Parts: sequence; C-alpha cells; structure tokens
Amino acid sequence: MVSRVRGCILLGLVTVPISSAFAFPPSFLPRASPALRAGAIAARPWQAAGVSMQAGRGRGITVEDVLKNPTFPPEFPFSPKDFTRQDESDDVVFYKQARLVTHIDDKAIEVLTKYYAETIKPGSDILDICSSWISHFPTEFPETMGKRVGLGMNGPELKENKQLSSFDVVNLNKDPKFPYEDNSFDVVTCVVSIDYLNKPLEVFKEVARVLRPGGKFICSQSNRCFPTKAIAIWLQTNDLEHAFIIGSYFHYSGVFKPAFAKDISPTGGFFPSDPMFIIQGEV
Repeated sequence: MVSRVRGCILLGLVTVPISSAFAFPPSFLPRASPALRAGAIAARPWQAAGVSMQAGRGRGITVEDVLKNPTFPPEFPFSPKDFTRQDESDDVVFYKQARLVTHIDDKAIEVLTKYYAETIKPGSDILDICSSWISHFPTEFPETMGKRVGLGMNGPELKENKQLSSFDVVNLNKDPKFPYEDNSFDVVTCVVSIDYLNKPLEVFKEVARVLRPGGKFICSQSNRCFPTKAIAIWLQTNDLEHAFIIGSYFHYSGVFKPAFAKDISPTGGFFPSDPMFIIQGEV
C-alpha cells in the first residue's frame, strides 16, 4: 500500500518566516509532539555538517527557494544509516507482484504530463528509470519522440507500458549500472521513486553518463511512498527537505550543473490533490 510519507503527514508543506540563511529549524514541525520534534532534528546530522540554503528575507520559503542558493559542505553529509530501510529484504521479492495502479492522483498525473509536454523537445530519446506500467508521458510521445526506454524492477509491469518502445529489468539498489552506452539519451525521467534508491550518487552518475551533452534529468516527487522501502532519511524529513536532498544528489554526484526545484502542484478544486514537485538538472 502506498502511504503518504510520515513526515509529510505530521509536518505538512508549511510556509515559515525565514532569515537570509536557513537550515530547516524546528519550526518545520509545527504539529508534531515535542519528542518527535526533538527526534527529527537529532536525526539530521547533515544539517550540523553545514548544509544550508539561502532564501529571501521576510517571506515564506517555497520549493523554488530550496535550491536557489544552497550552501553545501565539502563532503557528502549523509551517512550509510540514512540509506537504510525498514525492510532490507531483497527488493526483487517486494516488487515481484505486478501493481498496475497509479501512485499519485489524477490531478498530479495531469500536471506532470503537462510539464513533460512543455519541457521535452520533439525527437528526444527518453529513459524512464524506476519505471512501471505507465510513464505519465503525453499520449502523443510515441509519435513525436525518439526511443522511450523503461528501466524498472518488474517485467510484467513494464510490458504493460504502451508508452515505451523497449524496457530492461534491473535492480538499481544492487547494481546501479545502466545497460546503455554513453550519450544514449536526451532526457532521463524518474517519477516518485528517488526515495527508494539506496545508492543515489551512483545512480545519478549513471544518469549523467547516458545523457548527451545538455541532457536533462527530470525527477518528480510527491508525498507518497511504500514506507518500508523508502530510505530512512526520507521518512524523517518533509517535502521541502526532500527537494533539498534530491538537489544534494545532483550536487555531490559532481557531474550536473546546479539543479533547480519547481512546484507544479495542481491548484483549485474542492478536494486537495497530491502535491507535485520537480527537481531537475542538466549535464
């Protein structure tokens, strides 16, 4: 069952007043118990390592602010413990059963599809990593784009994906090596799945390797996950911090230009939709 990330339920996507230097103070946990507030802050040693970001004085921080002027320490601030999971059993077993369901709601899918249509140039060769039975590409992509390759964990799911021209089954948490030549794609996409990667820097370096010069890596993220398979640090942090964590992967991989974050969440409507955030970088 896909659940909203614990941090997103308890913390929410909140707007708080900030100074010119900001490093996720306890005010990001306004509705949590004192014990949880203290525990969540203690669980973030990467903040103590000097991770911070800059944002405008006197206004609330937004997802767009998160990666505008980040300050990163010289060394990767996350520990191996941050990438452990509640369920460390073989991922092949967990993902063996085909799940032909969507993991974000229809409105979130709609804005992501629209973003792809506006961002990906016609004729592009696309790799969709952590792929499944649907890639949320516009329906015209099979006619307007080049090859559309899926890389995922479940063969039967990938076989159902009519938006792909081919696919490969690979467990990136065991072997983050992509089965493709250098400079093979113009765009790589990853939909609500970065939180499952326990070797993110290796994966990001592989993304850069298979991208052509100027190629884009489009990571989309919401607030849902399989909590037992999400990495530990993901469950301890909120939506804004998730964007910052993904931005740090771009930075510490050492092969991307500075990434940016964008909030494309659906607006309007009587019932709230799942949020949708883009974190994107280029080689």
